[in-house]
Amino acid sequence: MDTTLSAPIGQLLDGRYLVESQLARGGMATVYLGRDVRLDRAVALKIAHPELARDPEFTRRFIGEARAVARLSSPNVVAVFDQGTTGDINYIAMEYVPGPTLRELLNARGRLGPREALDVIEGVLAGLAAAHEAGIIHRDVKPENVLLGTGAAVKVADFGLARAAAGLRNTKTGLLIGTAAYLAPEQVSSSSSDERSDVYAAGVMLFEMLTGSQPHTGDTPLAVAYKHVNAVVPAPSSLVPELPSALDALVALATSRDPELRPPDAGHYLQAIAQVRRGMPLTPPRRGAHAAPPDPGDAFPIHQAGNATTFSLASTGRISGPGGGGGAGEYPSGPAAAGGANNTMIVPAGGPGDHGPYPPRQSRGYREPFLQRWLFSRRIIAVLAVVVIAAAAWWLTSGQYFSVPRVVKLPVASAAAELKAAGLLVTVGKPRNSDSVAKGDVLATYPGIGARVKHGATVTIIPSQGPVLVSVPNVTGQQLQAAEQALRSAGLTPGTTSSRASAGVPSGVVVTTIPAPFTQWPKDKPVQIVVSAGPPLPDFTGQQLSQAQATAATGGYNIDPEPVAKSSEPANTILRQQPQAGTPISAGEVVIVWISPGPPEVPVPNVTGENEHQAIQQLVQAGFTVSVQGGTFGQRVTSYSPTGQAPKGSQITIVVGFGL
Repeated sequence: MDTTLSAPIGQLLDGRYLVESQLARGGMATVYLGRDVRLDRAVALKIAHPELARDPEFTRRFIGEARAVARLSSPNVVAVFDQGTTGDINYIAMEYVPGPTLRELLNARGRLGPREALDVIEGVLAGLAAAHEAGIIHRDVKPENVLLGTGAAVKVADFGLARAAAGLRNTKTGLLIGTAAYLAPEQVSSSSSDERSDVYAAGVMLFEMLTGSQPHTGDTPLAVAYKHVNAVVPAPSSLVPELPSALDALVALATSRDPELRPPDAGHYLQAIAQVRRGMPLTPPRRGAHAAPPDPGDAFPIHQAGNATTFSLASTGRISGPGGGGGAGEYPSGPAAAGGANNTMIVPAGGPGDHGPYPPRQSRGYREPFLQRWLFSRRIIAVLAVVVIAAAAWWLTSGQYFSVPRVVKLPVASAAAELKAAGLLVTVGKPRNSDSVAKGDVLATYPGIGARVKHGATVTIIPSQGPVLVSVPNVTGQQLQAAEQALRSAGLTPGTTSSRASAGVPSGVVVTTIPAPFTQWPKDKPVQIVVSAGPPLPDFTGQQLSQAQATAATGGYNIDPEPVAKSSEPANTILRQQPQAGTPISAGEVVIVWISPGPPEVPVPNVTGENEHQAIQQLVQAGFTVSVQGGTFGQRVTSYSPTGQAPKGSQITIVVGFGL
């Protein structure tokens, strides 16, 4: 189908509606965000695709449905403001709802809680009830067509296109359009639909909201439709065991395969939900053993005749591809919102007067009283009795009790909020000291964590005051044994003992404590004691051996010299030591030092009789330093010492004068 629209963004329709941006696109229409320039408000503009708009029958139904929905006055129906035609463009101006669809919410959350699911389905049924009262059947109830506005607003959308398209397809090919996952059995088997078909789809949606999955799935839409005809919708509690049995009964009531056993319209189904909500303990969730839910097939039997469960397709039956869906969903944008997904089902319709296994519906002028049709049925009464008895037994034995939540070690404010949310009253008791729970957190509760209490019971929170704190006494300068006794007398526990060198504290005397003296410290937390290991070992590097030996004799320890093979340092110079400088040293210990043997000896040049200047030059070149004694500069060397050999780098003394 050519879905190219002749209404580009930016066009002004009928001089009033400015097309601003596309919101959603389906197989039969595209929804745009527009602005009513006359009233200066946002609107949603649904524009039929040109190929459909050129069909007179489709156009007639499209306009007729828009007018019918425009007459509805319900906060749960997307309002229709206007309808118009500009050239080959058929459009409907509708209320713009900026919130997400129910499908988007389920995709994000998976499933909803019972209370939230019933809130949503009540909004849907309120909108459908207004439509049913006005003689309008939706025919394509699904999460994509349920919009969730601001606050708790629930609005049903897309009343018009599905019926208009169905009329067009029936006129031309005898086919019926619907979404396979939500098709009522009669829509598949006989192409008939009425208010009870919308009720069936609402029951399937309730199942999906409670369980997070659709009741019937398959590889193809055809397989899904076949299951709707031949299999009952399972109880929600078969997938989520904690769901109450009353929810099973609500789903079974709406999804009976026999339409005569369903509520006759959305209004009656809404009444049934309201009755159950008034008597069903939705919170807290069911705990303990789960009572077996009623069998939907037994509770709401299906009266079938002949080949009522036979599902067959003529050779013309087919499954539409993308874009063959039931019209554009009502914004926001996205493939699901736009409709036309692969789960759209097209099956052959029956011939005139062929209603399949289901008898034709009575005219709208007379409707059998709802209570006579199902509430006072013997089977319904039996099921409701079982549900009431099971609910009462559950409530008396376990439903009214639940365990105190685990709030230990949470901040008091957070714990109180959690207990109140669970339906309990909260008081705060006198704080107690604790070594394991931080100050301000919950130390305990009365009744204790996990204790079984009734809703509304009072739970007392005991805050932690933190550990008992004691001031650490100053034991610096005491012997170790005396320091330990002083700590015990203060109510503290002596911990491990460590040692470190101290120049001013004798060995074995307490230097400090960890923590430091006068610190407020938990009573049961050990205090570490640090004692002196004596003065630190000096750094002997660069000193002469004799100097180090004198220092060691004063400290009561010994020096063990070890000469190295060679060194340019003067003889007996200490090059390194073990232990390292700063290490605690005790009397009697031995310190190893490595000493230099002195630089190697080299021949001293004979400079007697040499000019002073020449003598100095020769000695320096040989690796010596020179000291001059005697006459004035320039005289000759009369003598020098030492002679022969001397350590390289040592000093040679020369004497100059007039002797030679």
